[in-house]
Amino acid sequence: MESVLQAAILAPSTHNTQPWLFRCSPAGIDLHADLSRALTATDPDRRELLLSCGAALFNLRAAITALGAHPATVLLPRREEPTLLASVRPLAVHSPDGRITRLAKAIPRRHTNRMPFTTTPVPGHVLAALRRAAEVEHAWMPVLDQNQRDRLHRLVEKAHQVQVSNTAFLAEWQQWTHRPRGSRDGVPLSAAGTVSNSDWTLRDFGSTGTRPPAGHGEPLVVVIGSFGDLPADRLRTGQAMQRVLLTATAAGLDASFISQPVEVPSVRRELQKLLGGGLWPQMVLRIGYGSPTAWTPRRPLADVLLTGQHLNA
Repeated sequence: MESVLQAAILAPSTHNTQPWLFRCSPAGIDLHADLSRALTATDPDRRELLLSCGAALFNLRAAITALGAHPATVLLPRREEPTLLASVRPLAVHSPDGRITRLAKAIPRRHTNRMPFTTTPVPGHVLAALRRAAEVEHAWMPVLDQNQRDRLHRLVEKAHQVQVSNTAFLAEWQQWTHRPRGSRDGVPLSAAGTVSNSDWTLRDFGSTGTRPPAGHGEPLVVVIGSFGDLPADRLRTGQAMQRVLLTATAAGLDASFISQPVEVPSVRRELQKLLGGGLWPQMVLRIGYGSPTAWTPRRPLADVLLTGQHLNA
């Protein structure tokens, strides 16, 4: 139980808020949203909170599968418990799926890399594997042509300007970034990365204006979307996002998030039109070959475990 929960909490989350809680029983594990860690200015409809919890859910499923059990999973099982996002029940022992075991082994190696990537392009077969990873989890990762990529870059810049002009967003941003040494959540200075328009890294996590080194290349930029935008769709897309990230890690790639165009509602609608109108954009990723960077911390496991008394409080 402890090993699969340790895997679950290594999932990424917006500003490293880690908005998840778990309740364990002899039957299995319930995943709850920790609404005290919701970002009211950045994520008022809790869409990214659900993506983050979906990522933790995929880690949990992968870790259980790697141990030789089937993680029977039900999303949003009880309407009367709105914070209960998923129930996972390990079932009959079986031979571990080698593909999932490979992803499970990548969980402790995956982390967000905000530094520039090298000029080495992502091979076509790896890109195809990333797209398949999204599709297996009922999401979609469309191929962007150069025109769409250029327009997406302008949408990122537009959304970024909207956010840095919003005092509530900036206050929340300051709360969760530039964290002091020893903090177990938020983004510490050691994981700040660089700020570069050409590298799609516009957010300053404390880089002090560092410029990318010579020889860096433009990253692969992908959009992960869903065919609906209900809470269950967002949870599924969070699982797909994590499967894509772990597939990238297993292939030796790094990634980070370009959240701005999906956090500003008007820009997200423009991005939806750019993708053809039938897909709800949920997250934008930059992917490439990077250099080693510092890891973001995680809360102790004891801090994310719930008892029955806590749930009824």
